[in-house]
Amino acid sequence: MGDLIDGSALTVSGKTIGENIKGAEVYNNDVILPLDQPLGELGSLVILRGNLAPNSAVLKIHAADPGLREHIGKAVVFENVSDLQSRIDDPELDVDKDSVLALKNAGPLGAPGFPEWGQIPIPKKLLEQGIRDIVRISDSRMSGTSFGSCVVHISPESFIGGPLAFVKSGDLVELSVSKRQLNLLISQDEMNRRRVEWVQPAPYYPRGYGKMFTEHVSQADDGCDFDFLETIAGEKGKIPEPPIQ
Repeated sequence: MGDLIDGSALTVSGKTIGENIKGAEVYNNDVILPLDQPLGELGSLVILRGNLAPNSAVLKIHAADPGLREHIGKAVVFENVSDLQSRIDDPELDVDKDSVLALKNAGPLGAPGFPEWGQIPIPKKLLEQGIRDIVRISDSRMSGTSFGSCVVHISPESFIGGPLAFVKSGDLVELSVSKRQLNLLISQDEMNRRRVEWVQPAPYYPRGYGKMFTEHVSQADDGCDFDFLETIAGEKGKIPEPPIQ
């Protein structure tokens, strides 16, 4: 990474980054490319916004089919992961290569727990046609080794009334990497009408850790972390760790 790394930063070893990597060599330039030969013109991730992701969503760009970076397709909606599992391979599922699979209630609160459900499976009927990638969107996340045109981390999540909650099968969804946009192609009046009609699901847990999680966890764009772990505005210096007795 050359000058892009601050070699003076101290690490857990007690030495600086520069000291730790002094003398390190790249043995295979096909695995670790030099800076003047990037894998692509974009970084590894793109951040999307739009009326489906007001706070943001994430696409792992080099894992996606380049032909799907600019795409409009009809939504095929799954209300939760159980709905997905029960219908994804149904031969009667109304889906084709241009469809956009949309999984709801798979985020920090909706799942709950923000699981790696974002690499939504390709329906069996499409796999049998030789199709290996279609656009998929969710408020879930996915592993760093997962692949496909999967938009994840949609925020705010559907469980709390994010716009993903209002998507219906047959709606047109637009993904545009060039514009960094993810949009539901309906009018604002229709979006508002669906928002008014939407009923928030009941919390999963009325007590214990689950209740604490529900009341204090943040959304994906804020790190899916507990709000009580944040530094209080105006505080100075480090918050000390508890003493070890």
